[in-house]
Amino acid sequence: MLPREALLKGAGDHREVISRLLDLAETAIKTWTVVVSTFLGPAELLAAQELLSRLTEVQGVAGGGYPQAERQRLALSRPELATEVGDIPLAAVEISGNFLFDPATHRDFLGALLATGLERDRIGDILVLGERGAQALTTPELVEFLELHLIQVRSVPVRTRQIGLTELKVAPPRVKTLTTVEASLRLDALASAGFGVSRSKMVQMIETGDVQVNWREVRSPSTMVAAGDLISIRGKGRLQVGEVAVTKKDRYRVQLTRYL
Repeated sequence: MLPREALLKGAGDHREVISRLLDLAETAIKTWTVVVSTFLGPAELLAAQELLSRLTEVQGVAGGGYPQAERQRLALSRPELATEVGDIPLAAVEISGNFLFDPATHRDFLGALLATGLERDRIGDILVLGERGAQALTTPELVEFLELHLIQVRSVPVRTRQIGLTELKVAPPRVKTLTTVEASLRLDALASAGFGVSRSKMVQMIETGDVQVNWREVRSPSTMVAAGDLISIRGKGRLQVGEVAVTKKDRYRVQLTRYL
């Protein structure tokens, strides 16, 4: 048996998710089979990876339908089994309609999917295609259900049908690169420069819980960040901290990449 209580102590906000993953891990160990989770968000995936790093009896492989997918399912198995991303059951549906006069956002498509009665963890990434509609990742057993029940998004009638994963239209990310020179690697300083907002406004956003570093909420503006860290702000996108160099005046020259 896994040391469940000890593993749950460090789960923080993800205790429920980790508890479910431990159930799956124990099943995988006992049955010598590959057991697959529902869809996990980025923060949940990070917590899952930290859990797996503490276990030797089980391994995990994640997949969400395409390499850059944010929401992914996790396949758990004994290390002796050659588990691959292809072992993860995934399906894609196309939600097509004429959105020229009533444009729909990611939130609109997600709301329509949830309105059919699905739980959030049954839905993967949603790729919005503008006036043509969207594509969504889900589990194979739900495809027929969505074809029957997902018939409208906002005021627009839609047709939902299954497509192959190779038909996903994944747009390359829009990025903006910049370099800033700061006295320190404080979160508020780099985020202010990267997102183009005032330092005081950034402090306010951090203290109200709108800012995450590596998918974890951070409420201290003085938190130090490092090369490779990902800073995200609700509604404003993400910022990757790149190479950090020290100038002759002992300041920090930091390369930043903003994902728009």
